[in-house]
Formats: sequence, C-alpha cells, structure tokens
Amino acid sequence: MDADWSLDLKRYGLSRPFFKEQSIWAVWIYRLGRRLDRRPEGFMKRILTSLWWPVFRLIETLVGITLPKSAEIGPGLRIWHFGGIIVHAHAVIGANCTLRQGVTIGNRSFEGPVPVIGDSVDIGAYAQVLGGIRIGNRCKIGALSVVLTDMPDDSTAVGAPARIILHKST
Repeated sequence: MDADWSLDLKRYGLSRPFFKEQSIWAVWIYRLGRRLDRRPEGFMKRILTSLWWPVFRLIETLVGITLPKSAEIGPGLRIWHFGGIIVHAHAVIGANCTLRQGVTIGNRSFEGPVPVIGDSVDIGAYAQVLGGIRIGNRCKIGALSVVLTDMPDDSTAVGAPARIILHKST
C-alpha cells in the first residue's frame, strides 16, 4: 500500500468506497500506473504495464475520468460526482485537491503549456483550468469558471473568463 493511495482513501471517508464512489476506481488505476512506472525496467514491468493499459481504458470509459499516469497528482485526491473529468497528461496537481464533475485541466493549444495546481485546491463542477498557469494553494474555483490566468494563494475565482472575487491575505 503506498502512502498517496492511503491518503486518497482517507479523503473518501467511507467504508468500502469501491462500492459507493465510482470515482475511486479512476484514482486507484492512476495510483497503480504510477507504481508500475517506478518499477525497474524489464520483462515484469512490460507485462504488468501491458495488463494495466486495457484496465485503465476500461475504467476511463466506465467512469468518464481521464487521469493519465504521467500527470503528477499529489496525495489525497478527492473526486466528487464522477464523470466528464479530463486531466492533461502533463498537468501537476498538489495534495488534498478536490475535483467535481466535468472538470478539465489542460492546455489551450496543441502542445501548449498546462496548469500547475497547488495544494488543497477545490475546483467546482464543469470548471476549466487551461494553459500554463499556476493556481495557488487553498484556492477555490467556482462551477462553470474558465480560469486562464494565475491565481494567488487563498483566492476564489468565478466566471468565464474567471476573475478573482476574494483573496485572503495572510
């Protein structure tokens, strides 16, 4: 059992989350893929990766969540209300982040830069975070927002395009 997976499970806070939250399936297959990538090169890694790939695609299709194993996602990821969630293969997401249905984290143009999202960020339903931007720690992004610019720590953004409506200074 790896520490990141343990923290993911803790955020779900349910007994038997595999029967109650389909989004945990996507988080599980993501974490499994990351563990496989850390294995030493060789025959066993190739076999396990070739078995992992169709399971990843099946779960991705069933739950509508794309979490590529090449994305860097910190421990404690919580996905509420699965479905329609796309995370770019090169995105970076910090620890203890929350995603809701329909969230897109990606680039604005083919092979363009992708977001870096801090720790404890809460992203509302159908929000889009696009381009080479940085979302600070403890930020909140409202439902249906389209975030195209950096957000400082402890801020809240809403709208399309998103604008910061609240910033707590420390």
